[in-house]
Amino acid sequence: MDRATIIRVASLYLPFAWAALVAFARPRRQRMFAACLLSLLWVLPTLLILQRINLVTGWWVFTPERAAILGMPLELFLGWAVLWGVAPPLTFRKLDLPEVLVIMGVADLWLMPLSSPALHFREHWLLGEAAALALVLAPAFCVARWTLDNSHLKFRAALQVAISGLLFLFLLPEVVFAIRPAANMSSVWQPLLHTPSFLRQAAIQVILLLAVPGVSAVAEFAQRGVGTPIPYDPPQRIVTSGIYRYCANPMQVSCAMVLLLWALLLRNPWLVVAAAMSTLYSAGIAHWDEERDLQARFQGQWENYRGGVPSWRFRWRPYHAGPPARLYIARTCESCSEIRRWMEHRHPIGLALVDAETLPQGSIRRVRYDPGDGTAPVEGVVAFARALEHLNLAWAYCGITVRLPLVHQALQVLMDASGLGPRTIPSICER
Repeated sequence: MDRATIIRVASLYLPFAWAALVAFARPRRQRMFAACLLSLLWVLPTLLILQRINLVTGWWVFTPERAAILGMPLELFLGWAVLWGVAPPLTFRKLDLPEVLVIMGVADLWLMPLSSPALHFREHWLLGEAAALALVLAPAFCVARWTLDNSHLKFRAALQVAISGLLFLFLLPEVVFAIRPAANMSSVWQPLLHTPSFLRQAAIQVILLLAVPGVSAVAEFAQRGVGTPIPYDPPQRIVTSGIYRYCANPMQVSCAMVLLLWALLLRNPWLVVAAAMSTLYSAGIAHWDEERDLQARFQGQWENYRGGVPSWRFRWRPYHAGPPARLYIARTCESCSEIRRWMEHRHPIGLALVDAETLPQGSIRRVRYDPGDGTAPVEGVVAFARALEHLNLAWAYCGITVRLPLVHQALQVLMDASGLGPRTIPSICER
């Protein structure tokens, strides 16, 4: 066995052995599996993104190997993924991110030069190491630590959305391309790049539109359910608001449609098969396990919800159970009263329109939406977007799009600059 083969084998088995030993040696902690899983799922696609960048910059070159992905030997790829995705959360439970980056960076500076001849370094390879620490290791460790500590809910939910996009839109195609290799590694994405510009832009915009329900569903889990879609990091409350008023599995439906369109855009039949298999898994094993878990945790609430909301198709009018939400909107404000009449004309379900003047003077300066389920009220553009969810599917889609991060902040700034900002509402309570 030559030295290059020994290095490839060691790079695969040593990280696995390290992770296994640490996992068995230390006491088990709740949420550790979810933390390591999310960290690994971040590392897998970002390592390939790093390798794509490396193919252009030439920081390092791997010895040619038949079992490779993007020119990276499969053993090195899997070993690196475990080394940075699983081992750090298990090993460095009490260290902060800067300390972990220093330790892993120093270890790389020592180990990587020993990997010759399996790996050859070129000038400026240290820039590649810095890029790897920033792009791959740092986010992976953050999502693992936040999941383990049950902290930074919004940030880890955002990272989960990014992980899903990277897995299905980048890692899955790259794996398919590796199994069914092209003559030139750079040519596998050519169907996308060579599509006429207007068709490519239209297709990407449609993909983004199809992804909106899935992204909104993740945000709904974080905002109203105080959890995430990961089974080992689930919401603490049943979520029946937002897009869940119309479909019980919006993430799965959104993912299936995005995958199918992405496969068609890349003109790869194997990706169509992968999209079909993903859909069958979601509709079969994953759906069965999810139903069982939700039934056990929420019982009657879940039964009532599932009795009124389909799994894989959308209702036209929203589902609502429990006390109605309230939209506080001023009757004495001309622009607000027009919005109120518009809402009343569409007969919202599960939404009561209440005069903002009934609240104490100075306690409200924007339109306010109170969900009535114990979660915090919202105001301004977000409140109006929430109210749209009580009308029908078309308006609800507009509402969940408006509520996306950065979108509602930008719209609120525009509204305020247009003269529709906060104002003092006279109160009838003090008359």
